Amino acid sequence: MNGYLIFILALLIFNWLLDLIVETLNVRNVSTEIPAEFQGIYDAEKYAKSQRYLRENTRFSQIQAAIMLPLTIAFILLGGFSWINGIAQTASGNMIVQGLVFGGILVLLGQLVGIPFSIYDTFVIEERYGFNKTTPKTFVVDILKGLMLTVLLGAPIFALILWIFSAVANAWLWAWGALAVIQLFILFIAPVVILPLFNKFTPLEDGELKTKIQEFAAAQKYTLSGIFKIDGSKRSTKSNAYFTGFGKTKRIALFDTLIEKHTVGELVAVLAHEIGHCKKGHIKKGIIISLASSLLMFFILSLFITKQGLYAAFGIEGTPLYAGFIFFGFLYAPISMILGLLGNILSRKHEYEADAFAAETTGEPTALIDALKKLSVDNLSNLTPHPLKVFLEYSHPPVLERIKALRNF
Repeated sequence: MNGYLIFILALLIFNWLLDLIVETLNVRNVSTEIPAEFQGIYDAEKYAKSQRYLRENTRFSQIQAAIMLPLTIAFILLGGFSWINGIAQTASGNMIVQGLVFGGILVLLGQLVGIPFSIYDTFVIEERYGFNKTTPKTFVVDILKGLMLTVLLGAPIFALILWIFSAVANAWLWAWGALAVIQLFILFIAPVVILPLFNKFTPLEDGELKTKIQEFAAAQKYTLSGIFKIDGSKRSTKSNAYFTGFGKTKRIALFDTLIEKHTVGELVAVLAHEIGHCKKGHIKKGIIISLASSLLMFFILSLFITKQGLYAAFGIEGTPLYAGFIFFGFLYAPISMILGLLGNILSRKHEYEADAFAAETTGEPTALIDALKKLSVDNLSNLTPHPLKVFLEYSHPPVLERIKALRNF
């Protein structure tokens, strides 16, 4: 049997088993006793509701994984990729056009398979727990906008990478350089071109909140390119805030649901945390690490892209480059997982640093603590995740650990 196929099938099964074990441990780790920090904030009924929410989401994700695993394996073994490749080669004699057809069919199939799960998650689970505000129209429009971005951005980028690998020496290095430029460009334009396709960005109105934020930013010598309120309530009652963009297009975005539920002091603390990421250089470090990871990926890709055995594992004769990129994704999964683990470790460290920055610069660590508590309760967050779940998947430390660090600050 093909060695690549054995490795890929074993990897798919291993990842499924690992996820099953981690999620089972995570649910069993739930404490029925409300942690001391949340006494008086989480009432018994809502705390029990958060645990039901965790269990239902976990059960649903396990069912989804149990369906997707045999579907994926069957698609590989029964020649699904070979069938799509036949369509692509019939459609055109041009390799790049073939690649676009091949990739386009895979994207559409992925959408079709994923839509039922998304519908259930949005309109059943999120609805049941009072989070969903997405209308069927918004749901459909979001899918269409996502497909439009895939066509307008993804297709040209894929075509460019295919051309480089088919026509240029040391293609992996040139492809990385081209993708790096594109990534930086997208990072620059995303806040003003891409994100507004999905959310309405409204400049924060004049008032106490805007004044306090501007005063804080001025005290930290941080130039604000814009403070915006976004209509997060259009899709969910959950709250959040984030920093986006680069250079002159960097923005701080506050969900309207966040503004409604928090005091001015808490919101300033949340914004101080986001500004802390920038002041501590976390954004730049993230970009550098992302570019370095891409460089490693392209280098390893160059070692396997011409291996006939990799294509044969998926039932394809020859070595059509466009298929090789997809197949390499299966092969690269273990390295991607390791890089993800390292990235999460660094991300959790950065979150502690941003928390400390907010506590130090505002002089009000309790304000950030109160904000974290409200966010956890409003979003029905799991307060006691299993350590293995945290290690493998969490980009942020568990809220109780963040609060403990702030208490010790």
